[in-house]
Amino acid sequence: MTDQALDTDGARLSDGVAAESHFLGRTRELKELRADIERAGLDTLSGKKPPRARVLLIAGRPGSGRTALAEELVRQVAGDYADGVLRVRLGEPDGTPVPVERAARQLLTALGLTAPPGAGEDDLTEALRTALAGRRTLLLLDDAAGAEQVDALLPDAPDCLVVAVSAGPLTGIADVRPCTLGGLDTKSALDLLTHHTGSVRITVDPRAAESLVEACQGQPTALNLAGGWLAARPKAAVSDLAKRLHAEADEGTPLGRVFRFVYDQLPGTAARILRLLSLAPAGLADPHTASALAGCTVGAAHTTLDDLVALGLLRAVDSPLPQYEVPGCLHPLLCALAEIHDRPAELQLARARMLERTVRLLQSCRAITETDNPDAREKLQGLPRALRFPSPRAAAEWLSIRRPALLASARLAVADGELDTLARRLMSQLVRAMVAHVGTQAAAPDLYGIHGLVLDVAERRNLPRERAAALLNLGDLDARTGRTREALVRYRAALDAGREANDPYATGRAMESVGGTHQELGDHDRAADWFGRALAQRLARGERAEAARLYGRIATAHTYAGRYGEALRNWRAAASGHRKNGDVAAHARALSELARVQEYAGRPQESLHTCQEAVEWARRAEDVRLQAALQLRLADTLERLGDPAAARLHRGAAERMLGEEGQESCENEPEREHGADACEIRSASAED
Repeated sequence: MTDQALDTDGARLSDGVAAESHFLGRTRELKELRADIERAGLDTLSGKKPPRARVLLIAGRPGSGRTALAEELVRQVAGDYADGVLRVRLGEPDGTPVPVERAARQLLTALGLTAPPGAGEDDLTEALRTALAGRRTLLLLDDAAGAEQVDALLPDAPDCLVVAVSAGPLTGIADVRPCTLGGLDTKSALDLLTHHTGSVRITVDPRAAESLVEACQGQPTALNLAGGWLAARPKAAVSDLAKRLHAEADEGTPLGRVFRFVYDQLPGTAARILRLLSLAPAGLADPHTASALAGCTVGAAHTTLDDLVALGLLRAVDSPLPQYEVPGCLHPLLCALAEIHDRPAELQLARARMLERTVRLLQSCRAITETDNPDAREKLQGLPRALRFPSPRAAAEWLSIRRPALLASARLAVADGELDTLARRLMSQLVRAMVAHVGTQAAAPDLYGIHGLVLDVAERRNLPRERAAALLNLGDLDARTGRTREALVRYRAALDAGREANDPYATGRAMESVGGTHQELGDHDRAADWFGRALAQRLARGERAEAARLYGRIATAHTYAGRYGEALRNWRAAASGHRKNGDVAAHARALSELARVQEYAGRPQESLHTCQEAVEWARRAEDVRLQAALQLRLADTLERLGDPAAARLHRGAAERMLGEEGQESCENEPEREHGADACEIRSASAED
């Protein structure tokens, strides 16, 4: 019974069906808590309907079994809450409070609801309260740092119940009586030891067993560690362990004494791995994490992690992949040992090795999705076998399971307020892997957080180039998720930052993005103006390919505004630029658009001629779908010109082309466009 409970998704909604429980003791506390659920509150006594959910508080020091008690209470009463049980952890293993925004989003996700990716704390908590209104749900808020966290997540639903777990009182929340935990009673403590050692070693020397319980002061985690140590040493006497712990009774807490005793018995390699796990992001480790931290093989790390689980020093997570949790109550003890036994430079190197391993795994995770890319295949084959995934599905599963640890790795990479090369690479590869496997839209909430970390560091350290890149990425996310006006604000701020940094890439990209946002808002005059500013910069820098593309964007803005003369002039410039650059496919597309605008402008003969030219260039580019689309346009134009026979010939040619290409490919065309946009975002993210 470790003090902390783990959920790899951050929050979970269960249906109230409980698994077999191995909970021991706490009969009085459970009875009091269950009675407190039905207790009349102050609002009820005054004749008012309670406006919010009842809050039960389980308070105790780390290692007291507070989470185990909360879980047992939830198991016993879950059947009374028809809408299920929600769980979320509000504290990191190192004691850092989880932001309310993140916790609220996790709870909404567990409810199957999608919150706006860029929404702030107030919007998310309001959405959560709205979602829980009228429901009968049980919320377990584990490891709460204070009343502010709990209060922000309380449902305005009197039929809901909130069970909060904290180290102390929740001052500020009305009508909360804490259930404060001490040690287990002697019988329950002996039962817990028996669970580890078997009954014989306890019954053969009951006084020694009771003495051991006394030395541990009935603390569940201390008893677990003692029991795990005894289980690993069948010939060790319970009395010897009890005497050793009593001899050190004046040194620290019972948990600290038992932990140090167990730690001192570990082999050197295992002790070092355990210490270094204090660096594991979010307290989550897998064999790769331990291997990179300690500089050993993945197989050796896996064996050591399993040995540490047997001793109660780690907890194995129920997961398809091997994953382990560092109990939160042991985290400060591990940090203290690391400070004593490892030099700061060694800890920094171990952290760098771990983050570098994460970067390489993310590279492998993304590369396996790029089966058509020869460079990606070559890079993938160049990775060690231990870092390669057998299939895209396996890579996606790893990314999903390790997601909390990966996001924590991103936070760890910038925790010191720096944005070094390793941190940049980690952010970039994490963004690319997420987009490759789940798409920008689905990954948007996490992407906001990642780019927000970069922006925070850039603003605190006055790094204008990095600030510009982060704002561009956040603006792209706003644009992709329908927050167009928010995107415009970000892009303008990115332009200012790019100018401050004298970064032509950022300023050009920002100007073009401002233009694109104005176009999305229907302001085509401003869109053309901003595209023109970006074009002037590209021409000044001799970037001919980008200039040709921008001519096309200007032409599109003029077309929407009905200024066909300006549109035709710019499409001709775009087509000419693509031809000079040798981009056959882009030249064909520009001619296609030129023909379309000529038709809009009432010039069918010119449109017919341009369209025929575009067909030839599309054939050279081997773009069958563009050829088919142009053939259909030719058919429509010929019909309007009074030549139905020729129109039928072109329409038949288009149908044959589409038949050869396959209907499925045509239906997937929007997905290709979506992917192109995603690549643009990923490319931009590499700049930060």
